[in-house]
Order: sequence, then structure tokens, then C-alpha cells
Amino acid sequence: MPHSNIGHRDVLRIALPMILSNLSVPLVGMVDTAVMGHLPKTLWLAAVAVAGSLFALLFVAFNFLRMSATGTTARAWGAGDMAASGRALAQGLVLAVLIGVTLIVLGPLLGGSGLPLIGAEGDITREARVYFDIRIWSAPFVLGNYVLVGWFLGMQNARAPLVVMLSNNLLNLSLDLWLVLGQGMHADGVAWASLVAEMASFSLASWIAIRYLDAARLIRRNPRLFPTAELRALLKVNSDLFVRTLALVGVLTAFTALGARLGEGILAANALLMNLQTLLAFGLDGFAHAAEALVGRALGRRDAAMFRRVLLLTLQWSGGIALLYVLGFAAFGKELVGLLTSIPEVRATAENYLGWMQLSPLVAVWAFWLDGVFIGAGWSRMMRNRMLLSAFGFLAGWYLLRGWGNQGLWLSLMLFFLLRGVTLGVGLIQHRGLRPI
Repeated sequence: MPHSNIGHRDVLRIALPMILSNLSVPLVGMVDTAVMGHLPKTLWLAAVAVAGSLFALLFVAFNFLRMSATGTTARAWGAGDMAASGRALAQGLVLAVLIGVTLIVLGPLLGGSGLPLIGAEGDITREARVYFDIRIWSAPFVLGNYVLVGWFLGMQNARAPLVVMLSNNLLNLSLDLWLVLGQGMHADGVAWASLVAEMASFSLASWIAIRYLDAARLIRRNPRLFPTAELRALLKVNSDLFVRTLALVGVLTAFTALGARLGEGILAANALLMNLQTLLAFGLDGFAHAAEALVGRALGRRDAAMFRRVLLLTLQWSGGIALLYVLGFAAFGKELVGLLTSIPEVRATAENYLGWMQLSPLVAVWAFWLDGVFIGAGWSRMMRNRMLLSAFGFLAGWYLLRGWGNQGLWLSLMLFFLLRGVTLGVGLIQHRGLRPI
């Protein structure tokens, strides 16, 4: 396809379904909380919250499986090498299963050490462990879904991830209500709901891949599914992205921990504002996903003009959505805070820091957009190094600004976003030709 045919519709065709998919995710957490919150004891609510937090940290660390699948598949699709796209799927699924089975084997160790670290004690630990021991069996299916969603995006298909994620969340919601409110189960019911929903969504995603995208035939077209050179490259990219993701999670975890040192009120207010930051991520991530798929497609074709066109279009949409968030937070920030809490002290404290939420879209948009560009291009080593440098900048910023209290903490987080955008931007400007960095 000539690059002139790449237009706004191509960007929106990928971005909008992914935004809708992202928005469906917190619905499950809200239902889990609401179902547990209507039981007579707070014990079960606390147990699910603690164990769910551990799984969130555990699974997000392996999100590199989705990112590498998207970039690798998009470049193969752009080059017209359908056999390579089949290899990308097979290799990703094998790696996901190996990691998932390893997590199951290590489950007793992960649950026994991880839950106390998050803060579970006594009866909460016991109930959280019940949840953990059931849900850990979903690991291969969760990670397999990461690969399949990434592969769908690389194949320029965003409707399949939307169907899979909505089905997963709706089934999880329904099973929550039936098992807990209907069958009298507690934390174990929520865990079984998650496990069954993940298994079902993986089955649905596999069926879509085989039925509509001919995945089985693409895999069979390969005389060798695991060439040594490709495996080395796959492990290198995934290890880079793994380190990059751990650094990102580390910064966000440190932000919460450092806020906790400033007092319970600050901790609660920051947690509330980070919900707004998550809302921002939903929109920016959608266009970052579009950048991943379309940049990979352009580089697979080795079409420099198409590459530049994709950069322009995805930047325009990312910038536009960022400006909408700025206006939205400025106009409705206090109302959003009011929706999230009715505690006057927490609300007043959060409103003191709303200015950071109005600034955040303008600072963070560059990091989100360039992450998508670099994932699509396969420039994993530079992503890793820039993320580590930015994480160091966050810690150095907090050390220098710690006397400013929570204002200094938020300024350090903005510095982190800014450093990511600037360092990746410099790398993009320095880039010569359509080759990996």
C-alpha cells in the first residue's frame, strides 16, 4: 500500500478499539471490590485487594510478551512475510507457556513471600493465599493472551483484542456475581471467576486467530519454527523490555511508597490522583498501540516515507487527546475527585495537587507516543537504557526536591515522564535509516 493511503482512519481503526478495551479493564476491579464490599466482613475485601495487587505487579512485569509480539509481527506483516508472522506467534506462545508454568511451580514461594511484602497479615494473609493459590493457575492463559493480543495488533487487527478483552471482563463480572452472591463463596469465588474467564478468553482468542487470521496455516508454512538466530533475537528483545518494564513498575511503586512516608492523607490523595493518571493512560495508550502496529508495518516495508507519515499522524492524535485531557482535568478535576471520594480531608488534599494532573498530559504524551514508536520499530535496547536513565532521574529528582514534600514528589514524577520523552526523542532524531538501534 502506498504511504499516501495511510491516513487518520488507519490510526483510529487501531486506537479506538484499544481505548475501549482499556476502559473495560477497571470495570472488573470495581466489580470485585463492590462484590466483596457487600459481604459482612471486610476481611474478604482486604484479602482480594492485597492478592489482586500482587497479581497486578506479577503480570504487568511480563507485558513485554505483548509488546514484542506486536512489533515483530507488524514488521513481518509489512514485509509481506506471513511465515514470519506465524513464527512470531508460535515463539511467543511457547515462551508464554514456559513462563506461566514456571510461575505456577514457584507459586508457593511467590505467594508466601509476596503477600506479606504487600502488607497482608493474619486472617487476611490466609484468605489472600486462598485467592492466590487458585488464580496462579491462570498464569499461562494470561500470558498467552498477552501474546495473542500483541499478534492481533501486529496483524493490524484491533477488533479481535476488543472482542477478547470485553468477553473476558464480562464473563469475569458475571461469574463474580454468581459465585459470590449466588453460591455463597468469598475470595475463592472471585479467584475462580478470574481463572475461568482467562481460560475462556484465551480459547476465544485462539479460535479467532485460527478461524479468521489463518494462524494455523501461517505456522505450518514454516519448515523451522525456532531458528537459532531468531530465538536469540527474541530473548534479547524480551529481556530488554522486561528490564524496561521492571524499571517503570519500580518508579510507580517508589512514588506510592515515598508518598506513604509523607502521611496517610498524602498517600490517600496520591492514590486517588493516580486513578486520574490511569485514566490518562487509557487514551494515550490507544494511540501508542496504533503507533506500534503502523510503525512496525512501515519498517517491515522499509518505506521511509510511510514511516514519517505514521509518525506525523500518530503524534497529531496523541497530542490532540493530551490536550483534551488537559481541558477535561481543568474543567472537571474537582468533580472527578468528588466522584472518587466523599472524605472531606482526602478530597481537599487531592484538590491541592490537581495542577499536576493538568500538566501531566502535556509532559507524559511524548513518552507514551515514543514508546509505541520504539516498540513497533523493535528498538528495545534504547528503550531499556532510556527507561533506566529516566528512573535514575526520578530518584535523583526526589533526593534533591524531598524538602518540597508532596509537591517535590509530583515534580519528580513529571521529571521522569519528561526524561523519557526527551531521551527517546533524541534517539529518534539520531536514527538513520530503517534499521534497529
